[in-house]
Amino acid sequence: MQKGIFLSILASVLFGSMYYYTTLLEPLTGEEVYGWRMLLTLPVMTLFLIGTKDWGLVRSIALRLRNEWRLYLVLPASSLLLGIQLWLFLWAPLHGHAMNVSLGYFMMPLVMVLIGRLYYKDKLSSLQKLAVLMAALGVINAVFQAGGFAWTSLVVCLGYPYYFVLRSKFKIDNLGGLWFDMLLMSPLALYFALSGEGLEQMTGLQIQLPLLILLLGVLSASALISYILASKMLSFSLFGLLGYVEPVLLVVVAFVIGETIAAQEWPTYLAIWLSLSVLALEGTYKMRRQPMETCP
Repeated sequence: MQKGIFLSILASVLFGSMYYYTTLLEPLTGEEVYGWRMLLTLPVMTLFLIGTKDWGLVRSIALRLRNEWRLYLVLPASSLLLGIQLWLFLWAPLHGHAMNVSLGYFMMPLVMVLIGRLYYKDKLSSLQKLAVLMAALGVINAVFQAGGFAWTSLVVCLGYPYYFVLRSKFKIDNLGGLWFDMLLMSPLALYFALSGEGLEQMTGLQIQLPLLILLLGVLSASALISYILASKMLSFSLFGLLGYVEPVLLVVVAFVIGETIAAQEWPTYLAIWLSLSVLALEGTYKMRRQPMETCP
């Protein structure tokens, strides 16, 4: 479980880094950044799967396509759900929706905890229940202050949980399934990458732009791989709760790129930070207790 927690936090850090990283890719539009990110994530993922000898995960899903006709519907649906999230993640900070997307990420863990409890029958510890309560109070304040849900918030908090449920139900919740997600996104990604004037910038004098885009592919693949691996190692509810690391980082990035938090919104973020502190306290307690339990 500790490895899963580490990978989840690592994924959040990498996603948070990319949230700011997109601002370094001007003059590319959000759609162009999305296109190049997807196009470069696929080869990096392929090299990773071959290097770690996990290419069999891709092969096994390909073999299942011979007999399971539903996968011809499920795989495109999975790719679409993830593609929308990844596009929105890059589009939002360039179009003034960074805070709305952050609110969606604040709500998403609560949705995942609810699904984990009702659908997967997950059990929460006392401290985890306290963390959920604190987070819920913060989200209620955020929704009240916002006067409702922005469409970007709803897409995030509802889309991601259904993505994970769909993958789990049809047993494509591994890196092989993620590879197919990237593969099916490639045609649209190619269109977005070549649709603007960014290609002229890349072939011009701005040598740093192609290098930054290549690094974006590495960051993207690393974040997604860590995220999917963590989802396999943790319960649905705990994986959801750890998702609160990311919106905290996204708020920091929103500050850096010039967005602000109103005074009435601070209770939301304080509640989330307290929730994360409770989870960290429980994790520290379990780590200290585990060696004692293994002693003869």
